[in-house]
Amino acid sequence: MSAALLSGLSQALSLEALLMTLIGVVAGITVGAIPGLTATMAVAVLVPFTFNMDAVLGLAMLLGIYVGGIYGGSISAILLRIPGTPSSIMTARDGYPLTQKGEAGRAIGISTFSSFSGGTLGIIALMIAAPLITPISLKFSAPELFMVALWGLSCLADVSGKNLVIGLISAALGILLGTVGMDPLVGAPRLTFGVSELFSGFEFVPVMIGLLGLPEIFRQIASMEKTKLDTSIIQKLKRVIPTWADIVRIKATILRGTLIGLWVGVLPGSTGGNMSSIMAYNYEVKVSKEKEKFGTGHIEGIAASESANNACVGGNLIPLLTLGIPGDSVTAILIGAFMIHNIQPGPMLYRNNPEIVYAIYASLWVAHLFMLIVGLFAARIFVRAISISKVQLIPMILVLMIAGAYSVNNNFFDVIVMLVFGVIGYMMENIDMPVAPMVLGLVLGPIVEVNLRTALVMSKGDFSIFFTRPICVAFWVLIALTLLGPRIADFLKRKRMQAMAG
Repeated sequence: MSAALLSGLSQALSLEALLMTLIGVVAGITVGAIPGLTATMAVAVLVPFTFNMDAVLGLAMLLGIYVGGIYGGSISAILLRIPGTPSSIMTARDGYPLTQKGEAGRAIGISTFSSFSGGTLGIIALMIAAPLITPISLKFSAPELFMVALWGLSCLADVSGKNLVIGLISAALGILLGTVGMDPLVGAPRLTFGVSELFSGFEFVPVMIGLLGLPEIFRQIASMEKTKLDTSIIQKLKRVIPTWADIVRIKATILRGTLIGLWVGVLPGSTGGNMSSIMAYNYEVKVSKEKEKFGTGHIEGIAASESANNACVGGNLIPLLTLGIPGDSVTAILIGAFMIHNIQPGPMLYRNNPEIVYAIYASLWVAHLFMLIVGLFAARIFVRAISISKVQLIPMILVLMIAGAYSVNNNFFDVIVMLVFGVIGYMMENIDMPVAPMVLGLVLGPIVEVNLRTALVMSKGDFSIFFTRPICVAFWVLIALTLLGPRIADFLKRKRMQAMAG
């Protein structure tokens, strides 16, 4: 073991490996910050280029892209309210309000530190707890994955704004959008109306850019003046590195977000950072004593989202390295990278190639360290983008959004989808219908449908499968606590206040 450990560390910490990791991190942050371009896409494009590389060098670069891409999505989410990646959707809720208050540097600093902390804790958990967590995740089949997604939907109350009914309608529309395309089980087209481009369903990235990004552009155009943006935002930027007070304030939030991100990441077939950031954010709202501050520039919201989606990196690698099962789309692509170098991920990896395992551990931590340094060092450059006048900034953002939507399938139809959903999102906000529940429904809806139907096939149509399996029962309890817990707590609080007043 000691020989394998030393071999893995020496390979991962060699000058060549460090350089490849740094290149991967910078490329990942750049790609992640551009709306529509994801870490998944970057890793998929670059996997073939690792064919002639040493296995450790190739994996180091790909892991750097993975880590940098997850973090990079928070940059545009904070500065422009346009999440660069789906996993940064919740980051935009509190990051952008801080930018509007002139605290963009603080928001990016909190995001960077939380990403580094969550990712580092995720690596430690990967190294220590993988043998213990893996047997639990093996028990998650379709019924349990259905319950995970159902629990995510039960958190709608926290992203629905003031009117829960309107929020539920928004979520229902998102779930309906998720059913467009080929039926996942029988292969028949649904709700495509003869449009061949819809056979594969609505691509999430163009829809996300449209719903979350274009409405802000429309609002800026409506209020556009031929002057520069308020540069006092830059002038008030005193520091990017988080203060000790902020670090102390978010330390518990980071720990909770890390645990949620790790747990979600371990589940094969989950949406990884997308789901974990939503769950962590919603959970933080529930346990916070300042619920009303979320969505207004609360740093705990940024810390919860970013620590969770970065901890998911370590969690997603647990089933990949120990079982040979990908935890998300990026780790599915990484299987191809392993196969290129004749390495079989799974239980035998620890026996046949232990040095590769230790090299992966080291490369992951180095990638997070580079992410921290690059993120903090480059933050002021990113923040200065908002000092550009609207006349200059809006066309550049539109070009990036169109390029991001088009690059998904190299199809102009996705650009049309983005524009249509941009108009829909703008209209929804004008009638006070929240967009976040629709996005949540679009993310979780397909997971609910596929696993619900698969579970019913397993049980021959018997719904009791969701009530008799121990893990499912545990999730029902969790859902009940999620829905009823805050209301019971509020009721008891009112009773106590009435008793004190009486």
